[in-house]
Amino acid sequence: MRAHLARVDAVLVQAVIAAALSFAHLHDLASAAGQDGWKAWAYPVSVDLLLVAAWRRLRSGVSKAAGWCWFVVALVASLGANVATAGLLDLDDVPAWLRILVAGWPAVAFLGGTLLAHTAPAAKPVPVAVEPETARPPAEPEPEKPQLPVPHVPAALVTHARKLADEHHARTGSPIDPDTLRARLNVPAPLADAIAARL
Repeated sequence: MRAHLARVDAVLVQAVIAAALSFAHLHDLASAAGQDGWKAWAYPVSVDLLLVAAWRRLRSGVSKAAGWCWFVVALVASLGANVATAGLLDLDDVPAWLRILVAGWPAVAFLGGTLLAHTAPAAKPVPVAVEPETARPPAEPEPEKPQLPVPHVPAALVTHARKLADEHHARTGSPIDPDTLRARLNVPAPLADAIAARL
């Protein structure tokens, strides 16, 4: 257990350090590109939130293509800022194309976040088996099942079942059916039928 906690703590420390450095690099790049004050601080938040939204979509198991697409877009923005601020870019003379990218980022992040959060994955069609019409001989009537003895139902169980039935009716507006009653009481089907007959 302690080894697991130590590993989680090390991963958490690593994540905090990486996030802080990346956050600072994104801020520095946005600031150098002409976005000052609170706007420069909003860029790292925007990139990180898009990464989180894409990661959540990837973890959900649905529509992984959209998740990967936006994850790569946000990762490129983050890595680009990290590399650009590592001395490869003169932060005192930022090229115009980079200023355009930085200025356009909020719209890209908004589009990605909206698409990730508000698009429902396509529902998979459920195949319906259709049996061909064939001439069948008339079905023989099923032999009657032997009547099982009606189980004894304690009065306290009937009282409890009435409470459950009243709650069900108040919540759904319809009377409780024997299957629901059986599931709620956790009793066998014959006993549930006998209780339902007394309600």
